[in-house]
Amino acid sequence: MTGIAIENLDAVCTGDISNPLIEADTVLAREGRVTAVGRGLGFDEHEYDVVLDGRGNLLAPGLIDSHVHTVLGDYTPRQQTIGFLESYAHGGITRSLSASEVHAPGRPTDPAGVKALALVAHRSFGKLRPGGMTVHGGSLILEPRLQDEDFAELAAEGVWQAKAGMGNFHPASEAADLVRMAQRHGFKVMCHTGGISIPGSSPVSADDLLTLMPDVSGHVNGGTTSLPDKDLPRVVDSGIALQICQAGNLRSALEIVHLAQERGVLDRVLVASDTPTGTGMMPLAVIKSVTELSSLALLPAEVALCFATGNVGRAYGLEAGLIREGAPADFVLLDAPAASSADSALHAISIGDLPAVSAVVTDGVLRILRSHNTPPPQRLPEISSDNATRNRKETHGSTDSTSVHA
Repeated sequence: MTGIAIENLDAVCTGDISNPLIEADTVLAREGRVTAVGRGLGFDEHEYDVVLDGRGNLLAPGLIDSHVHTVLGDYTPRQQTIGFLESYAHGGITRSLSASEVHAPGRPTDPAGVKALALVAHRSFGKLRPGGMTVHGGSLILEPRLQDEDFAELAAEGVWQAKAGMGNFHPASEAADLVRMAQRHGFKVMCHTGGISIPGSSPVSADDLLTLMPDVSGHVNGGTTSLPDKDLPRVVDSGIALQICQAGNLRSALEIVHLAQERGVLDRVLVASDTPTGTGMMPLAVIKSVTELSSLALLPAEVALCFATGNVGRAYGLEAGLIREGAPADFVLLDAPAASSADSALHAISIGDLPAVSAVVTDGVLRILRSHNTPPPQRLPEISSDNATRNRKETHGSTDSTSVHA
């Protein structure tokens, strides 16, 4: 018996931008997968480890941060911080993707070195789940002298992410052949966009980006500085996924969203953090960007939530980011924060108030009940049945109890 039942929800944000909100009040999951979504679903509570009373909260897919500068372990050398990924889970992030291990101290730039760095990060995060989060570590930094066989070797080992725009190419567009090699071997390529980020690299202009043609324009709203406004229409029209980051330029982000809305391509807009960097480590970066884009660009909150869920999954070829039968059981429960004038999570987001993260579920397991990084929710979900703890007590004779299973 492994599973979770969540009932008495206000609604469900699906993560699917074509149908972002449904009037469901119950979500059921077994063996780490969603088994049912609907209203008034009947179920036997004894068949689930945990039954959670959502008390009118919104259920959404767990947020996916597609621009996290992981290196090894739950530690960032850039900010000398331990436990930052677990803290990000308290920001509702259930999955993160490496933006390359470029901040590794003394990182290598030769082909053997960048391959080794990507592979060890990929392997180590395959076993490490900070706060229950899935971390897709290991992103090959595209450097001169990489050959086709290097991509084939890493692909055979399971590495599937690559990063352009950070290597020793001057101009950055000289890496175009490597981008094509990577894509032929099934890599998803994200490209740095905007001004110079680290010593030795080059800025990535719109012309560079359109020559490189990566899968994702990383921090398309600037990192460190944004593209000129006159270049944004060409980038939005390119077909490249448009990753907006909290660590970038907010004014540019709003212009990109307006252009995407005009052209009917909001399904290509992604939200990420671009942290930890010089901006710091920001556990609430993703939900903060969702809230800013919804409230300032006047987008429905459920649409803005898709920027950090289903849109990301689609851009990177992941199953995650959706609430539907068969999808991974990664959820975040959100509510209006205490003392907000809003009466629901969607209302709070639409008026610019960060919603409270009430609960976080990954792999169908309740990991967090009330985030330590947001204000308390107006209505905290309650565990109405905890069969897993009850079974442990009966088996081991323990009188201890716990409300969250890590």
